Amino acid sequence: MKYWISLVTTMEVAQFVEIAKFAEQVGFEGVSVPDHLVMPTKVAGRYPYTPDGKMWWPVDTPWPDPWVTLAAMGTATSRLRLASNIYLAALRDPFTAARAVGTAAVLTNDRIICGVAVGWIKEEYDLLGIDFRTRGKRLDEMLEVMHQLWTGKEVTHHGRIFKFEHALMAPAPRRRIPIWVGGASQAALRRAARNDGWLGVPMSNAQLLATTRNLYAMRKQLGKSGEPFDVVLSPMEAITPAVKAELESAGAHHVMALPWTPSPWGRSPWVKEGEDHTCLDVKCKAMERFAHATGL
Repeated sequence: MKYWISLVTTMEVAQFVEIAKFAEQVGFEGVSVPDHLVMPTKVAGRYPYTPDGKMWWPVDTPWPDPWVTLAAMGTATSRLRLASNIYLAALRDPFTAARAVGTAAVLTNDRIICGVAVGWIKEEYDLLGIDFRTRGKRLDEMLEVMHQLWTGKEVTHHGRIFKFEHALMAPAPRRRIPIWVGGASQAALRRAARNDGWLGVPMSNAQLLATTRNLYAMRKQLGKSGEPFDVVLSPMEAITPAVKAELESAGAHHVMALPWTPSPWGRSPWVKEGEDHTCLDVKCKAMERFAHATGL
């Protein structure tokens, strides 16, 4: 397994670059950052991944721009992979999104992965004046346009949502930017299977195994069995050696970890009683303990 640091709900944005540097030092595969363009202060919908349907982070949690953040981390590291988890691309236009992601890829020597999903907060779309009901179709077409723009060649596109001619975007990434798709709905899983990977949502080990097998079955139906595909897990429970072997055999090779972050699924075992996880040195100790325990 390859382990990633997830910075979801981490409040101390000023520590992010130092966290990335230490994560690389102790052997993590990569770092991921979340995204909300703007957070509504009143949300009527249920959060899909907690039993009570409530968000488990404070409403004033900071959501720094993911591509500015990942580029800053990339210039301070040399090996670490850098992903959005997840980027709400459908809240943007394809030109703004493609330029931000492409520039970050250039500045980080093509270590960027664009993790996307449609999101679940209708009020966030309402604030932008974008139709929440068509966000899936909008995201699919955006990904098509972004891949075209990342070629650095002139693009003409006539789609259902976006229509333009004679557009060229530079700088262009030197290599194809992988697209990982988050979410657990059937539409999200199908979107992931069509692209380069799945960013798992919190699930039990049994659910993770079943979903991994389902994704590879979808890939086979699409004629993509021989192409690279990444499955990134967000486990709700400890992964035993036996479960780890089973998941790897099924094709899941990445795990998102929150070594210092308390969550609805339990207190972090990597932070000792009395330690303040908001402090950078405690975060570094938690990463080091995690790395030692997992054999990074």
